[in-house]
This record gives sequence, structure tokens and C-alpha cells, in this order.
Amino acid sequence: MGIEIFFIAVGILIFFAIADLIVGVSNDAVNFLNSSIGSKVAPFKVIMVIASVGILAGVTFSSGMMEVARKGIFHPQFFTMPELMMIFVAVMATDILLLDLFNTHGLPTSTTVSIVFELLGAAVAISVMKIMQADGNAMSLGEYINTGKALVIVFGILLSIIVAFFSGAIVQFISRLIFTFDYQKRLKRYGAIWGGVAMSVITFFILVKGSKGASFMTEEAAAWIMTHTLLIMFYIFAVSAVVFQILLTFFNVNILKPIVLVGTFALAMAFAANDLVNFIGVPMAGLHAYTTAIASADPLNITMGALSQQVKSRTGLLLIAGMIMVVTLWLSKKAKTVTETEISLGQQEEGIERFESIWISRSIMNMADSVFGSVKTFFPENLKRFVSRRLKPRNPDTVMRQSDQPSFDLIRASVNLMVASAVVSYATSLKLPLSTTYVTFMVAMGSSFSDQAWGRESAVYRITGVLTVIGGWFMTAFIAFVTAFVFAWVISRFEVIGAVVLFVLAGYIIWKNKQKHEHREKEKEEIKIFNMKKITDSQMAIMNTFEHMAHLLKEIRESFDVAFDALFEENLEQLARERKKVKHIQLGANVIMANIFKVLRLQQKRDARISFKYAQTIRRLQKLSDGHRDTVARAYLHVGNKHSGLLDSQIEDLKKIKICMLDILLKVETSFKNRQIRDYQNIVDQYCYMRKLADHFNLDQIERIRSEASKTRLSILFYAIVGNCLMMAKQNIKLLEIFNESFKFDKELSNSYVKLDSQ
Repeated sequence: MGIEIFFIAVGILIFFAIADLIVGVSNDAVNFLNSSIGSKVAPFKVIMVIASVGILAGVTFSSGMMEVARKGIFHPQFFTMPELMMIFVAVMATDILLLDLFNTHGLPTSTTVSIVFELLGAAVAISVMKIMQADGNAMSLGEYINTGKALVIVFGILLSIIVAFFSGAIVQFISRLIFTFDYQKRLKRYGAIWGGVAMSVITFFILVKGSKGASFMTEEAAAWIMTHTLLIMFYIFAVSAVVFQILLTFFNVNILKPIVLVGTFALAMAFAANDLVNFIGVPMAGLHAYTTAIASADPLNITMGALSQQVKSRTGLLLIAGMIMVVTLWLSKKAKTVTETEISLGQQEEGIERFESIWISRSIMNMADSVFGSVKTFFPENLKRFVSRRLKPRNPDTVMRQSDQPSFDLIRASVNLMVASAVVSYATSLKLPLSTTYVTFMVAMGSSFSDQAWGRESAVYRITGVLTVIGGWFMTAFIAFVTAFVFAWVISRFEVIGAVVLFVLAGYIIWKNKQKHEHREKEKEEIKIFNMKKITDSQMAIMNTFEHMAHLLKEIRESFDVAFDALFEENLEQLARERKKVKHIQLGANVIMANIFKVLRLQQKRDARISFKYAQTIRRLQKLSDGHRDTVARAYLHVGNKHSGLLDSQIEDLKKIKICMLDILLKVETSFKNRQIRDYQNIVDQYCYMRKLADHFNLDQIERIRSEASKTRLSILFYAIVGNCLMMAKQNIKLLEIFNESFKFDKELSNSYVKLDSQ
């Protein structure tokens, strides 16, 4: 290959650097946004502006980290420029694909772990090929790979997970004991001292320690700062405490808000300083290798020992990278998806959980419950009562939209930012590329654990979520190593053709991920229709419940219509799509039921009178959604297992049931939507007609069984569908009666309710 092809490779690396900045920020935005957004410390745009300024300031602190990409994982003096270019191109292609995959699924992963193991995988692949070509042995691999540095990086990352979790848990526990959840009064007493400590800690780790790597900082200035560390910290503490006390005493300002906003700036700054190397370190190393090679007499064969030397990064390039990160931060939809995952795992109030429980999380929950139960016996009752009082959460006073309610308060938000900033910035000063994601995530999980956000109603789901994220971290290392290894081998073996094929494949995968993410975002927007507005009037809240129910009935009706036809035609692909919709419908039903619980709590506090039947909507809604789920699941499994299709006579019977069922769903849906009951008697008549049809079909089915025309599994399916439809029709009538009872639309209807068999 001529030298010209490597000039193109440099251009590709620069393009990859921009793309990696985009996908990387989308993943890592959660690190510095989750505390401020979760606590709703300020309007969203204000938070974003502060984070953006922090990023632009932080990129100038990252030059000291750039050497990790050049010599942190392998020894560049044993590689030529073409070999390094193959490694770097494989690494960047893998990194973009990997981060985009995690962003699509809304899982925060480590950009540091990904880049480290990608460099390791690609370097091992090229090293193995060099050994094979030179007839060497496997023991020579250690000469190419900086195994000691790689192990230090991995050990530092794993250690940071443990340190971050327990640091967050301990600091949050102490902070909550001091301030409790009703922190306003106590904040006026000693909040200024606490705020001064927070500001001095943040400044110590960001300004003092971070100044070592600043591209604009002279050695004399950095040395002066390090020499006067204690004095600087004392002045910051004193000035901050005085200013905060003045704000508390004379202006009644909540000083936690500026602390959280300054912490957001600090962590955004630490993120940019620590993680910028993960996005542009490799392309800058490639550019350095290329310029070094072309300046020599033999550019294709000269070894790259020059990359082992320290190189001062140019501030202008760092600022350009920072501006790309800022633009991505404002425009990326995937960044919001990843942020929502972490916030949901730490939210204080119970609600709809994203993750289901698994046996591992249940085992951990049982073990933790047993350990804490044993430990409690060693403490006196007075101490336990004191701690319990201090840690007792406040109950919300109003029913509000999930989007309006903070996921946690400002005390926890300030702890998250203070502790995470300290750990990340300290590691940056030591030039250890620990994972910002791991630190901030584990700090947030530790603080939420201490804050009892993981209560009995939510702990098992939160543990599943944490295990899912941590499992993704281990998968990050494995996928990064294997994929980069394969990419580097393909590029080395097939050169330009191999690289082109890999780029086309990568582009296709990214396009498919984009489609998948857009589909998920559309589903999330549809679920938002069930979120209850901020309401203090119980009657309006109840009316909203039935309006949401109308939308749910529409989705069930449309799904039923498609599922029945797909079953008749044995269309497994269509049934699979409807099976996926079941989870969406179940989630909608769960949101409505959660809103009903909030309304009931509101009414109890307001001492409002409520129809007893309104509370029964929960049971009716559960039966309705369960009937729909069971019908679709049975149809999918029956067709998927290739069991005998429905007989023509059974299809004709079920078509009659389907017509009645869809008609009842439509009429009840229309009544809820229009806030007016119509055709109540007609709905009841339809239900009675369905009962008669079912009795008649039962006799016919018995004959089919006796004649062995209908096999056992087919008979089970037929009876289950008919039974589910009857049950769902009855629940619709009961919901209509509750609707009328709640608002007394029709007094005559109230006196003519049909007595149905208990179910």
C-alpha cells in the first residue's frame, strides 16, 4: 500500500472522531445530568447551559490523558505506522458501533472500558499476525502489549465501582441524618457549613487536582496551586459559608440549588477532562503517527517509538471537540434515553419500574434482608427509633404528572455530584482513566440505597436494573475486545476491501439501531398519554382515569381484531407483533392503576367522599388486561408450536364471539371518551347474547371432542378464548357501572344494574 492510502485513513479517523464524540456524549451525558435533571433543580435549558460551559472548560484539562491512547495499552516502538493505522481504524469503528448499541437500549456503559479493551483487542490481533509472519511464539505477545498498564487501568476501574458505591451510601446516610427529608428548617441552621464543605471539596478536586493536566496551565502556576492547596480550600470554605449564610438569613434562598448547579458544572468539567481521550485520543494518536512517519525517509517501515514521548495537545483542537460535544448534548435523543434509565433506578417514589424481577435479584434481596435484620439486633431500640425518624420520607401532597415530580430531592442530588466529582477528578489528576459512568452510576445507586429509595415495593426491580447495567459493563469489555480483534484482523488480511466491507456493515447496523430507537421512543410517547396531569380535585382526577381507560380499550380492541384474524390465518409473524404490543398495553394499564392509587391517597388526605366502586376499577382493569394478554399469548404459542389449526366450525364460532366483543369494547370506549353513557342496555344484551352463544358452542365443542375432530390442545385454546372474552365483556359492563356511579350520569341506570355472576 502507498503512503497516500494512509492519508485517507487519517481522514477516516477524523470522521470517526466526530462520530465517536456524538455517540460517546449520548452515552455519558447521564453522568453529569442525572442529578440536576432528576431533582429538577432548575429549568432544563438552564441545566444544559451550565453543563455545556462545564464541558468547554473541561476539555482543556484533558491533555494529560491523551498518552493512554498512544502508549497506555501497547508499546508503539514495536509497530510501524501502517500497523498502528489498522489498529486505530478498527478501534474507532468498533467504538462507534458499541456505544451506539448501548445508547439504543438506554443502558449507560463505560467509554473508558470500551476504548481500553478495543485497543487491547486490535493490538493483540496485529501482534499475533506479526508473530505468525515472523515465525515467533505466543510468549512474544507480551513484548507488544503493555499488560502491566492495562491491568492497572482495569483494576482502577473495578476498584472505583466499590469506592463509588460505598462513598455515595455513607455520605448520603450522614447527610440525611443531619438534614432529614424535611430539610428546609435544618438548612438554615447549619446548611452554610455543609455548603462550604461541598464547595471546597468540589473546588479541591476540580481546580487543584485537575490543573495538572490543563493544556493552558504553566508549570509554575500548577506548582503554586499545589503548594497552597490547604490555603485555597480554607478560603473557598470560608467565603462559601459566609455567602450561603447571607443567602439563607436575608434572602431565604435554597442554597442547595447553587450547590447542585455548581456540582453539575464541576462533573461536566471532570467528564470532559477524563473522557475526551476516549473519543479523540485514538484519532489524535493516528494523526501523530502519520505526521511522524511522512517526516522520515522510510514512512512505511519506520517504527513509532515517537508516540512514547509526551506530546502537548493543542487547546484549539480540544475546544473544537468540546463544541461538538455541546451540540450533541443539546440535540441527542439517545442521551435522554440513557439518562432516564439511571434516574428511574434512583427515584424516591414508587412507580412503574422499567425492569422485571429475576431470581438473582430476589436472592440478593432475601440475603440483604437477612443480614440487615441480624445487624439491627446489635443496636439499642432508642438509636434505631432515632435513625428511623430522621430517615422517614415525606409523602407527596398532590397528584401530579410523573414528569412534574422530582425523582429525588436536592440533598441527594448535591451528594451525588459532590462525591462523583471528587472521585472522577482525583483519578484524572493521577492520569488514571477510570470510568466516569461507573463512578456516577454507582454513587447514585449508593445514595439511593441509603435514602431508602429501594423500598420493599421496588428494591427487587431496582436490583435487577443495576445488575443489568453492570452485566452490560462486563459485556462491554468482551464485545469490545472480540469485535476490535476481528475488525483489525479483517483490515490487516484484506486491506482496503476489508475496511470498505466493515464500514458498510457498520453503517447498516447504525441505521437499524436508529430505527429501533425511534420505534421505542414512539412507544414511550404513546405511554405518556396515560400520565395524570397535576391535579388537586378528585373528581377531575377520576374523570382523567376513565379518559385514559378509553384509550386503553381502543388499543385492546384494535389488538384483539388483528390477533383473532392472525389466529384464523395461522399468521405467526402478525401474532408475534401483537404479542409485543401486549407489554405496551400492560404498561398502560399499570400506569392507570398507579394513578388510581394516587387519587385514592389524595382523597383520603382531603377527606373527600368517594364511591367505593371507584377503587374496584383496579381489579376490573387487571382482569381486562390479563384476559387480553392470555388470549394473545395462547394464540401465539399455539401457532408457534405448529399445533393443529382451528377447525372451520371453530373459526365461525369465534368470529361471532369476536364481533360481540369488539362491539362492547367500542361502545364502552365511546362512553368514556364522550363522558356520556349510551347503549348500556344494548351492551348488557350483547353480553347475554355472548353467554348464550358460549353455551351453544360448548355443546358443539363437546361433540367435536367426542368425534376426535378437535384435539386436546385445540380444545383448550378454544375454551380459553371464549372464556376470556366472556370475562372481559363482563369487566367492561362493571367499569361502565363504576363510571356512572362516580358521576351519577344516569340515576335510572343506577337502579337497573344487571346482577352478573360473581367473577
